[in-house]
Amino acid sequence: MTTMPYDVSGRHVAVVGGGRSGLAASRLVVQRGGRVTLIDAKDALAERAELEALGVSLALGAMPADVPVDAALVVVSPGVPADATPLEAARARGVTVIGELEFAASFLAGPVIAITGSKGKSTTTTLVGRMIEASGQKVLVGGNIGVPLSAQVDASTPDTWHVVETSSFQLETIVHYHPHVAAWLNFSPDHLDRHRTEAAYEQAKARVFENQGPEDWAVVPASDARIRAHAARHGARLVAFGVDLSQEDGVGLQGDVIARRRVRGSPEPLVPVSAVRLTGRHMLGNVMAACAMADLAGVSGDDMVRAVEGFTGLEHALEYVATIDGARLYNDSKATNVEAATMAIEAFDVPVTAIVGGVYKGGDFARLGPPLRARGGSVVAIGEAAPLVEQALGPLVPVTRASTLDDAVSQALAQRASGGVVLLAPACASFDMFRDYADRGRAFKAIVARLAAARGGQEVRNG
Repeated sequence: MTTMPYDVSGRHVAVVGGGRSGLAASRLVVQRGGRVTLIDAKDALAERAELEALGVSLALGAMPADVPVDAALVVVSPGVPADATPLEAARARGVTVIGELEFAASFLAGPVIAITGSKGKSTTTTLVGRMIEASGQKVLVGGNIGVPLSAQVDASTPDTWHVVETSSFQLETIVHYHPHVAAWLNFSPDHLDRHRTEAAYEQAKARVFENQGPEDWAVVPASDARIRAHAARHGARLVAFGVDLSQEDGVGLQGDVIARRRVRGSPEPLVPVSAVRLTGRHMLGNVMAACAMADLAGVSGDDMVRAVEGFTGLEHALEYVATIDGARLYNDSKATNVEAATMAIEAFDVPVTAIVGGVYKGGDFARLGPPLRARGGSVVAIGEAAPLVEQALGPLVPVTRASTLDDAVSQALAQRASGGVVLLAPACASFDMFRDYADRGRAFKAIVARLAAARGGQEVRNG
């Protein structure tokens, strides 16, 4: 939390970006007595009538060279690059430019738990929220998942925990954003189409710890010395997850139980592994991280167990969809980078045919080869990145190309006719063929449902 909220009363604020975050920020500015000009490159917004009724001025169409000259503050949505032309022009004139996350967090009354990472953010954020809720405490979950933080300000109270999925795009534009608990789950190259270099992406992620001090907590993976070094730099108390509890304090496995060990103490059992309903060994790491954060929020092991037992995962995150002709089909459309796709493949010990491709964001597709080859796997390549996928993986495993997702599913099922897994794990963004990863995942599930119905009504889950 910041020490003081941004004062927008009676002031003109330019909000750049008309997505969910920008709309929520515009409403918050109006609620706090400010005047808004909302700028977006789209020609139209579905919310136009509502915004105009609130007194919001709209500047739609091509992105302008500058924001209105009398704007005292610029609030930018995470989808807008931090170096976009109007933002640079505003900075050059001395205007403060901040992100929606920074703006909203300044008004919060309760403590923030911020969760970032290259994969697993949404699952872990959701789990932490469920654990705190199970303990009977007040909690709001949002940020990069579900509800923008600006839309939660009115419900914030001093005893409300804010569990905030925090992306690198949001962290680029923070100033005072101060989580009481900050977790960086993992790191692998991603979003290089925007950050340009791996180093820039890493530095953006590291900012989650930037405003922490000795009164705060940093939750970090035991296996990543680089992340631990970033966290230690700002003085927060560290809790590692995935630790060897015989050697180190933190959260790890004691036999078949996730446990918490404190300095010079004995491990305290929290959650039995048998209670975890999620597919994939990597998901166990997400549960351990969630347990670490929930423990810091005062949640008991019994409450953690109740939360975990009722959680079967998020839509589009290693989501089981159906079984057709002996092959199990899984939707992991949220696997938008190579590391996430690798983890998805490694979640299975049977032959896997992976549907890979979309808009390339960086990373080495060849890393998918060893786990696929070890499982007698293959690849169906789709989208703009299909040539890159074929070039990288063709020497390692069988690769075919499909012009549509429908064709890709049919090809993959033909390759897995004798059983195994068909896995949508694109390792890419979706914008060449779909609106977003969720649109891609829903399309995959609809295709699978049609095929299942045509082949005799196989089991289908449409979550």
